Amino acid sequence: MNIALVAGATRGTGRGIAVQLGAAGYTVYCTGRSSGSRRSEMNRPETIEETAALVTAAGGTGIPVRVDHLDQEQVKALVERIERDHGQLDVLVNDVWGGDRLTEWNVPVWEHNLDNGLRLLRLAIDTHIITSHYALPLLSRKPGGLVVEVTDGTKKYNDDHYRLSLFYDQAKTAVVRLAYALSHDLREHGCAAVALTPGFLRSEAMLENFEVTEETWRDYIPKNATWAVSETPAFVGRAVAALAQDPDKMRWTGQSLDSGGLAQVYGFTDLDGSRPDVWRYIEEVEDGGKKADASEYR
Repeated sequence: MNIALVAGATRGTGRGIAVQLGAAGYTVYCTGRSSGSRRSEMNRPETIEETAALVTAAGGTGIPVRVDHLDQEQVKALVERIERDHGQLDVLVNDVWGGDRLTEWNVPVWEHNLDNGLRLLRLAIDTHIITSHYALPLLSRKPGGLVVEVTDGTKKYNDDHYRLSLFYDQAKTAVVRLAYALSHDLREHGCAAVALTPGFLRSEAMLENFEVTEETWRDYIPKNATWAVSETPAFVGRAVAALAQDPDKMRWTGQSLDSGGLAQVYGFTDLDGSRPDVWRYIEEVEDGGKKADASEYR
């Protein structure tokens, strides 16, 4: 039996990863702050119970646990439960975020709400460190474990592009570095740590923002050409499942990876059978000026 903890599994990338690990037969602890009895400050309808049910329906075993990953005692209790019930942890996915509503875009740091910016950094970085602190002693007990630090943007892209908000920029670049640092801590234990970014994600919130559905998402392409290379959360989920099952996963440790690039290596596809590669599209077409149609990148 393989055991995974997806911290921040309520929706979007986290849900996609949890479900695809379920499809690979994993028992997945699905954590977050939005449950059937109580919503988080994001005030969205998705719940960890829904995610856990999707994991089970996909072929795994989904276990929802309401956890605030800024609360050390809650995280400690979660890991103690996993150890008590299973005695092992094979995959840790740090996907806690929740900073969208706190970000002010294209606003200089002196005009950005400071409390919101600092809260964003705590949600994006402190949660990942706290969870790793408590979970990695269990994960590192045997070789082959995997830690995935979920971010937005590859290291190459983030190094060369300002992410339109000092706080967002710091959050997403810091998580890449977290994976690099964790890889050093875990290497002697035979466990890998990577940073992973999805592409242009058709999450629940993004579909709502663009006023489309998963059936009508192409209607937005005339307004944003890059949207033609967008992907479902299942695509990055399949990337994690492929990494987790790779006996040679140590080749990736410490690296910044993306779903489109890993699809070329492992051969998985999105739900529609395509392999969207948005970061290569951005690099070659948007930034590089290459004359190409977006369809060539999926």
